[in-house]
Amino acid sequence: MSKDTFPFSSTSLRSLRLEQELQDWEDERRALAHRRSMIRPPVPRAPRLPPRQPRLQEVRAPPPQIRCRDVSVHNTFMCGDIRGVHAVLKDPAMVNALMETVHEEMVWTPEMGMWTLSSKVKRTSALRLAASRGHAACVEELLFRGAEVNADPGGNTALHDACAGGHSVCVQLLLSHGADPEVQAADGSAPLHLCASAQSFHCAKLLLERDADVNVRSRESRLTPLHVAAQRGLEEHVELLLSHGADVLATNREGETPLNAACSGAERPSEAGRYLRVIQRLLDAGANPQTAGRKQHTPLHNACANCCPRIVDVLVQHGAKADVENCAGYTPMDCLLQMLKHLALYPDVLLVMLNSYTSFPPCEWLDALPPDTLPQEHLPFFHSVRQRSAQPPSLQHLCRCALRQHLGARCHSAVCKLDIPASLRDYLLLYNS
Repeated sequence: MSKDTFPFSSTSLRSLRLEQELQDWEDERRALAHRRSMIRPPVPRAPRLPPRQPRLQEVRAPPPQIRCRDVSVHNTFMCGDIRGVHAVLKDPAMVNALMETVHEEMVWTPEMGMWTLSSKVKRTSALRLAASRGHAACVEELLFRGAEVNADPGGNTALHDACAGGHSVCVQLLLSHGADPEVQAADGSAPLHLCASAQSFHCAKLLLERDADVNVRSRESRLTPLHVAAQRGLEEHVELLLSHGADVLATNREGETPLNAACSGAERPSEAGRYLRVIQRLLDAGANPQTAGRKQHTPLHNACANCCPRIVDVLVQHGAKADVENCAGYTPMDCLLQMLKHLALYPDVLLVMLNSYTSFPPCEWLDALPPDTLPQEHLPFFHSVRQRSAQPPSLQHLCRCALRQHLGARCHSAVCKLDIPASLRDYLLLYNS
């Protein structure tokens, strides 16, 4: 036996052999387990449990709205006192509080047969108070704190009040926070209807940029914004509305168009210039000067009743008829003659009206004019009118009337395009008649 070998007993050799067999068996078992895992189908997922039934949640009524009649709080928002606003809004419920004011009014009670003192409550909100006075910082603070932008306590929203006051910055803030540009007030008017002053032009522009309906109608009167702008003689508003597709032929409940409204609104001589420009713009856009309302009152009736010579001249040039009667049987000339004290001051409008007839109407009304109302420089004119009223019309005059009647509303534009001498064109258009 070598000195480097280790002597094993029979017991040791047997123990080593058993250990080797055990190791080989373990290796074979692991290899078999691995092969089985490779060919075994995947274990199905455990079934899901049925969904739980939702728990019934308790629905709680919203807290009652706070009502505030404190005049000092009202004045804080009306004056735009931002420090005072911060102090009031320490109570979050004050953001949408209902502001109430009580007015004492005398009311007739038929049951008692006497006048009695009655209390009338008017309602508004902090947002409406601030927007109506144009306090943009106050409006912004209220909107940041969660003021309801479309709330309408008292029948109007803050957007209505801002437009009525012409406060374009407040209008911009309200629209950017989700105000409805077409919301209607309790009286049926939209914000665009309330843009009825020269200061409200930018308000109207902002509303139209937010896709407000340019032809929206008020609920009762069926007025469009173009009716309102024409009635007030707002040149920029009319131009803006027409550029956004306003219907120049739209009629209100009385069947009157914006042209009727403009002619009836020109009551003061000092405002005749801007009304004339509005009327000219409406006519250029396709307004019909012969359109009459339900009472058969035409724009020419209104212009004559207001003694507006330049407006009468423009209407007649565009085909307005001087002999049409309204429901009371009055022609535009009759409306003009009812203003006898002004008639002597405007012989030019009288001449235009007389030349619109195929024959001069009877002039007995001249005898009713007080002598002291006729300026000396106009006496020859009225004398010639009296003479012509007793004579038959000339063939030239009849031809002019026939041509103007044939052209109708296209008279002015058509005659201006004719290649004729200037004197003949002026004669057809009743210039220097």
